[in-house]
Amino acid sequence: MTTTRSDRPLRIATRKSALALWQANFIKAGLEQAHPGLVVELVPLMTTGDKILDVPLAKVGGKGLFTKEIEQALIDGRADLAVHSMKDVPTQRAPGLMLAGTGVREDVRDALVARSVKNVDQLPLGARVGTSSLRRQAQLLHLRPDLQIVSIRGNVQTRMNKIQELDLEAVVLAAAGLRRLGFEGRITQYIPPAISLPAIAQGSLALEVRVDDALTLERIAIFRHEPTEIAVAAERAFLARLEGGCQVPIAGLALVEGDRVAMEGLVGSIDGKVLIRDRGEGPAADAERVGRELAERILDAGGRAILAEVYQSGGPR
Repeated sequence: MTTTRSDRPLRIATRKSALALWQANFIKAGLEQAHPGLVVELVPLMTTGDKILDVPLAKVGGKGLFTKEIEQALIDGRADLAVHSMKDVPTQRAPGLMLAGTGVREDVRDALVARSVKNVDQLPLGARVGTSSLRRQAQLLHLRPDLQIVSIRGNVQTRMNKIQELDLEAVVLAAAGLRRLGFEGRITQYIPPAISLPAIAQGSLALEVRVDDALTLERIAIFRHEPTEIAVAAERAFLARLEGGCQVPIAGLALVEGDRVAMEGLVGSIDGKVLIRDRGEGPAADAERVGRELAERILDAGGRAILAEVYQSGGPR
């Protein structure tokens, strides 16, 4: 019997990390439940970002580090669907591919996993805090200039283990990843966005397909969640206007209420001495415009100078 497009397995390309596999299996389970008889297989791949663990992402250049190899599997037909963390996905799309769903967003906040304290305010003077994010670093240092920020890389469990291995007082991770992997009990504080504004699209998934794959597009329509898509559209438009990547502390969070979207955005210096922060809102139907206009105001308020300084210096040393 000849296998046809409709009855062969649907193949999901994913990274090999525990969190990525959880996310891919979550989508797999949803597809199999919604489409009885459909066989869904995972295609685990190693990305450039997974291979380079001894260098901060900001020094490597963050665009596409966790997506390029996965997108290539879509392009050459080894996979039909890619599942990413949306915050890893560059704003520029590869030719022939499209983002076609996000699902309901998880908790957007950053989380403190601490050795002996309950929140950021209680961290001892000069405490060593681990994070792989310049965005988190800038905001933590803005609040607590005394902290010593230690760059850490690796999967969620590896980074939590750094508390003991590197004698850290705490690490800061995305609450979404901790919750998805069952480490919610390790969270000592959900850090309010007023202290640590999240990464663009933090907590949301990205479902990527080939633009001409109508069957897969139809199958994954069950994961469309309009409020999440509106919020993420505003945030990614903000990021695209700033032309930002892992080399610069950029943060943003959009919230949808009814037919309106409100967004807060931030650009900061790496040392945390300067944070340019502003808000914008408008019709949900114009979410991308809201994000772009907010970016323009932040650029005009000092963000442009911060970005220029970081890029001209070649990023953090």
